[in-house]
This record gives sequence, C-alpha cells and structure tokens, in this order.
Amino acid sequence: MFPGATTYGVDLEIADESVEDLLSVRPEDVSPPNRLTFARNVFVPLTTACRYTCTYCTYFDPPGQASLLSLEEVREICRRGAEAGCTEALFTFGDDPDDRYTDIHAQLDEWGHDSIHTYLRDACAVAIEEGLLPHSNPGDQTLEEMAEVADLNASMGTMLETTAEVDAHAGPRRKEPGQRLRTIQNAGELDVAFTTGILVGIGERWRDRAESLLAIAELHDRYDHVQEVIVQPVRENDRWAGGSPDLETMRRVTAMARAALPEDVSVQVPPNLVSARDLIDCGVDDLGGVSPVTDDHVNPDYAWPALRELEAIADAVDLPLGERLPVYERFLPADLRTDGFDGVPAAGTTSTADGDTEREWLSRTIREALTADDEAGQRYRQVLESNTR
Repeated sequence: MFPGATTYGVDLEIADESVEDLLSVRPEDVSPPNRLTFARNVFVPLTTACRYTCTYCTYFDPPGQASLLSLEEVREICRRGAEAGCTEALFTFGDDPDDRYTDIHAQLDEWGHDSIHTYLRDACAVAIEEGLLPHSNPGDQTLEEMAEVADLNASMGTMLETTAEVDAHAGPRRKEPGQRLRTIQNAGELDVAFTTGILVGIGERWRDRAESLLAIAELHDRYDHVQEVIVQPVRENDRWAGGSPDLETMRRVTAMARAALPEDVSVQVPPNLVSARDLIDCGVDDLGGVSPVTDDHVNPDYAWPALRELEAIADAVDLPLGERLPVYERFLPADLRTDGFDGVPAAGTTSTADGDTEREWLSRTIREALTADDEAGQRYRQVLESNTR
C-alpha cells in the first residue's frame, strides 16, 4: 500500500511480481507507435498561489507575490489562442491556495467567489465562449471540487508524480501520494477523461517508478478513464539544482510506461523538456499540448517547440503527425467519432439497444461546443477529421 493511500480512500494492491516484471522491461521490449499526435493549446495560469512548496517547482509564488488572472485576462488569452487555431485552454494553478494567500482569497471574495474552483468554473465558461475546449489541471481535488467544474471541461488532469515519499516534497506542506491517487480515482468516479503522469528525477527509486505506473494502470483498469500518461523529467531551474535524468533513464522508464499501460492509453513526453525523437521507439505516441501563443509557465526556461519542430521529430522517425483535441476520440459518443476511428471506445460510449449509453464522458455543454455550427465547432471537427485514433 502506498503512503497515505487508505487515508484518502484508495485501495490499491500492487503485487511484487508485477513490479519485478515491469522493472525488467527495456526499450527493445516494447513496440514503437504507428503515428504521433499533439494538441494545439493556450496555457492559462489562473493563479500562481499553491499550498505546496516543492523544491523543484518555479511555478508557485510566495504570499504577497502570487498572481490571479481576471476573467478579462483569461478572455484575451483564449481569444488569441482561438485566432491562432488552438482548440484547448489548459488551465493550471497551484493546489488549493490556503489561508496564507490572504490577497488571493480577498480578491476571489471581491469577485463573488468562496473558492478557486467556483472561479475556475467561470474561467472555463469564458474559454468555451471564446472557442476553446477547457482542460483543467488544478492539482489535488476532492470529489466535490472536481464535480464543480467537470461539466465545463472536455478533459482534466493532475500529475501523480510519484507514489513515494520524497524529500523534494518535504516541508510543512508536503504532497501526499494518497491524495494524488484519490484525485485520479475521483476522475474515474465522475467519468472524466483524465491525464496524469510521473515526474522522473525527484528522488524516487526505480521501484517507485514501477509502482507509480502500475497504480495508474490499476485505477484505469477500474474506470477506463485515463487518456494519456506523461513521462516528464525534472529539469534544472532557479529552485532545483538536483540534476535531471539522463537519456538512458528516460528511455527505460518510458518503455516501462508503455509496457504498464494498455494500448489505448497514450504515452506522452514533453518535447520542450526532453529529446522526444530519442524516445519514440520506447512507445511514445503523443507530444502533448504545444502552444503557438503562450509560454510553458511551469517550465518557463524551456520554450515550446514550433510546429515545424514537431514535424521534424515525426519525419526523423518516419511517422505521420496529427493534431488532436484535448479529449481523445475514444471518449466521444459513437455519433461524434469519425468513420476512420480505429481505436477502442471508452466504456459506455457505444449506444445500447434502447439508444442510451452506459456512461456520459462528455457533458451537454462540451457536446454542444463540438457540434456547434460556428467557427469553433468547425475547427474542432476539422481537427477531429484530420487525425483519428
């Protein structure tokens, strides 16, 4: 059992045999993909306040310095993204700001909000109005917090990072692996298409990496809700001088991710943080969300690659490159999937005999956005038609 897992109501049992099997995996044991995908997005850093003080993170600002975007600023970012052909608004912020961020709480209160999640809901509505599909990554979320915003998101996400207790999370406000696992479980219980991943090089052991991947795989096996798993290396920055994992480590752990997960879950690496072309043969099939408009606010020292650079990666490994939506096609209902779809529909997306479906992965709001007879709806469908998976 993982640290604190039972405290947060997550019951996982990872067999030692499964861990040992995964630890034996090497790049030559997995198959390369037959295509590569990416999403075109804008990065919307709703607030830089965070309850945690992880020693590798430059995203959070201390109390008195943390920012909070206004809805007018959110609208302008989203408008620029839509004009640049983006389909995704990536909302990110530090985990629930607590009372030490009195300025942030005071501003939210002035705007009529008692939590960052009710404010996030308004921000997601703005994104949809401006022609983007929200993908929110707010860190730890209770079931109630996620339910507050799930219907205005095409998909959501939270990095697991690791199931281990590591010194990089140390301090009075340390991350709890059990709480991260509970967030992934909450997404499954709410039928939210979900992105998660591991962070490599923050003090975890090889066994921790295997256990983390197997934990994600087990939760996905229960709910069929994980759409992609990110294998992300920690990189040196103003707060982290502990080094970055070398290429050999990244190749091995990426192959482990591919082996641990079913074929319908994508393995993603961030092309601004690692040499993606050196990992494709390890099972990577997605290059993540890349923005032509905004910076990577979590890793500001590492610029997004341009589309031509993604094309160069695909050309180097002789694979087609396709753009995708922030929600993968397998989560769309049958009437919205393309004729060329060759994947496995997520549980409940196939119509039953009486015309109903067992599960609704898309809310009415997101479904209406995808089918709207306007510029945004046409852009979504054009991306969908251009890349089936």
